[in-house]
Amino acid sequence: MSVPLIKLNNGVEIPGVGLGTWQSKPHEVARAVEVALRCGYRHIDCAWAYGNEKEVGEGLRASGVPRSEVFITSKLWCTYHYRVEECLDQTLANLGTDYLDLYLIHWPVALNQNGNHPVFPTRPNGNRDVDESRQLKDTWKLMEDVAKKGKVRAIGASNFSQKKLEEILPTAEIVPAVNQLEMHLYNPQLKLVEYLKSKGIVPQAYSPLGSTNSPLLNDEVATGIANKYSMKTTDVLLGYLLAKDIVVLPKSVTPSRVEANFEGVIAAYGKLTAEDVATLDGVAASGKQKRLITPPWGVDLGFDN
Repeated sequence: MSVPLIKLNNGVEIPGVGLGTWQSKPHEVARAVEVALRCGYRHIDCAWAYGNEKEVGEGLRASGVPRSEVFITSKLWCTYHYRVEECLDQTLANLGTDYLDLYLIHWPVALNQNGNHPVFPTRPNGNRDVDESRQLKDTWKLMEDVAKKGKVRAIGASNFSQKKLEEILPTAEIVPAVNQLEMHLYNPQLKLVEYLKSKGIVPQAYSPLGSTNSPLLNDEVATGIANKYSMKTTDVLLGYLLAKDIVVLPKSVTPSRVEANFEGVIAAYGKLTAEDVATLDGVAASGKQKRLITPPWGVDLGFDN
């Protein structure tokens, strides 16, 4: 089965389907990565903050698929906004590779690098210890530096609203290649996607199936379209996004589900019509708009919903 490739603004091609590794436990994620690569995935989405990159590297090596054939993404954590290359080097060592295909700023929020915790420093009142003096454009400059050194093939953003992107774009030498967002049937972010495409930034969808016990899997509109084509609802939820040239990153550590997600999204991608996509685009606006991932940053990220 052929995975559609989407061309980034610097000419690099990214596979339209990747395996997400967020919340994948260390002893499960290596096997999931191995199974994914053996069944056809060629894109793995990681992050320093997930705490499982060593195991992702083990899965990569166990698969037997050459590093050059796999598109690997990772992300700069919030306590490293002043130390981009240091965080990147830790990721490269953990994964056992000397370059990344894509490196993202995980959140447009800098946390106190000298705080009381290396990942989630807090203030005395319990709130996240946000470094409000740090400007995103300065972090982006350090991202550009590692790209110029050849340590990453492309750089981008994650969880950036239009407002946050406009804090870096005016001074950017390199326009972000992608913006990875919570995007699914109930949070399609249609206006932001339109803006991204106008800037040549490819949208990526994490949690495209929602989260644990997600209401998306029982949505009557998606299920109705799935029944029409004798597909699973998950196939429609993933294929709907891919049909709009949005990279999808379904996550699972169950080997059978890892494989089924891959086969299903490719099948749905080839069957869904423009009318189906338009119908699905209207679901959230019918009263179902809902974000499922809302970390307590204590700062306004600038999203409309």
